[in-house]
Amino acid sequence: MNNIEQTLSIVKPDAVERNLEGKIKEMFLNNGFKIVQEKKIQIEKHEAEKFYKVHEIKPFYNDLCAYLSSGPIVVMILEKENAIVANRELMGSTNPKDAAEGTIRKKFGISIDKNSVHGSDSVENAKIEIDFFFKS
Repeated sequence: MNNIEQTLSIVKPDAVERNLEGKIKEMFLNNGFKIVQEKKIQIEKHEAEKFYKVHEIKPFYNDLCAYLSSGPIVVMILEKENAIVANRELMGSTNPKDAAEGTIRKKFGISIDKNSVHGSDSVENAKIEIDFFFKS
């Protein structure tokens, strides 16, 4: 029995600014992901605050929200067997310096903040995050 899951992926402002969406999407497709839906949007800071509410008490919360709303982003619903774990492995460590060779963050990340991509960390959060961007 296979375990097809959906996860949310965000190509963050630093990567969009450097025109890396195509290369990042290609990495997803080459790793067996299906892009179910995608759109390029720009969100307001108050929307970023709602999206990152789980991090509200953390010291980096404000910078994170300001950054996510600083430029256009590409949001995608990715689908694959065990998509959440597979996407997190493909993204690599939050800090690009610590990320494994061949991962998205190792290739394209600039810093721990500007690490090019976001991916859901659990089945529950994937549903919440997908609904945040794609529920009409």
